[in-house]
Amino acid sequence: MGVRYLKARRKQTFISLISIISIGGVMLGVMALIIVLAVMTGFEDDLRNKILGTNSHVIVLKRGNSPMDNYAEVVEKVKTVQDVVAAAPFVFSQVMVNSDTNVAGVVIRGIDPDSESEVTDLARNMMEGTVSLLKEQFDHPESEIGPKREGIIIGLELARLLGVLVGDEVTVVSPTGTQLPTGPVPKLKKFRVVGLFNSGMFEYDSSLVYISLTSAQRFFNLKDSVTGVEIKVRDIYEASRIADQIQETLGVGYSVRDWTEMNRNLFSALKLEKIAMFIILVLIVLVAAFNIASTLIMMVMEKNKDIAILKSMGATSKSIMKIFMAEGLTIGLIGTLLGCIFGFLICWTADTYKLIKLQGDVYYLDHLPFKMTPFDFITVATMSILICLLATLYPAWQASKLDPVVALRYE
Repeated sequence: MGVRYLKARRKQTFISLISIISIGGVMLGVMALIIVLAVMTGFEDDLRNKILGTNSHVIVLKRGNSPMDNYAEVVEKVKTVQDVVAAAPFVFSQVMVNSDTNVAGVVIRGIDPDSESEVTDLARNMMEGTVSLLKEQFDHPESEIGPKREGIIIGLELARLLGVLVGDEVTVVSPTGTQLPTGPVPKLKKFRVVGLFNSGMFEYDSSLVYISLTSAQRFFNLKDSVTGVEIKVRDIYEASRIADQIQETLGVGYSVRDWTEMNRNLFSALKLEKIAMFIILVLIVLVAAFNIASTLIMMVMEKNKDIAILKSMGATSKSIMKIFMAEGLTIGLIGTLLGCIFGFLICWTADTYKLIKLQGDVYYLDHLPFKMTPFDFITVATMSILICLLATLYPAWQASKLDPVVALRYE
């Protein structure tokens, strides 16, 4: 009967219009919630994948950030920890890189070309060249007897800034070079660009370069030492627990940090923003719920005679209340279903065709990602239907309390 009231023709078409507006309000609220949650989830996942694709899940450093001499022993101990997939040594420092046309401050990483692909996605991110070329040495461009050139891999955005291509040479300048009585003298060394990588994250593509581990050890006078050991684990969400196990295995002389700890501020801010946006957009559904309540109140006023006749025929207050609750719930169900359908279609279209472009130097990403999860759909739909159901309680209770004698007195 409640559904029939929605379909029936009324003398007051204004109430029908309000019902349609109520459905539209619920639909827009649900659709907005799904789209925003998909954007926030997609942005967080895409950012996490790019960060973890360039960086390892866990890193081990020596206490006080001093060079690690026994890194081979550390790597073997780390591999014995359960759920550790791979481990590799690395050298990390800040330098200047200049070409014939420009100069940039970058982070340089010395890596083992044979094991780096096991702990990061560098090999998959390569656009030109291969990681294995870092092991090779190349002839001097002007003289056969000149010093050999070692390879360097740079990001795509950095290559554009420096104006270099694969095969060109760049100069790496370390500010902490040779110590003379007059002060430190910067150390310079020329490298040949053997590869370009594109991680999809502007910050890394514009400020990160790779050389071989042996080249880094010679350039920074580390001898057989490294900065630390990078580790890949089986499940990224278990990285914190695995890091604690690695810490117990290595002892207090080492500092072990997982990706959640190293990027805590960024992902905490994203999570807080997602919760805040959810709360704000719930207000849209609340506005639609008030429309449902007002629609039912006006409908109760219009249907006074019908309610009185039903009660005179033996209908109970509980059954009258169910009629109007069913009517309001129908509005909520239709609005929620339409909101979920349109929200899914918009998110799928925008993500598949990358319709919303972003400035990589501002937003880290080149397009706005969307990721829909069943949990978000279930949460939004359940919340929407519950709010709509609560909005029907007062009008339905008001209808159930109607006195048939008063309603039929002047009929």
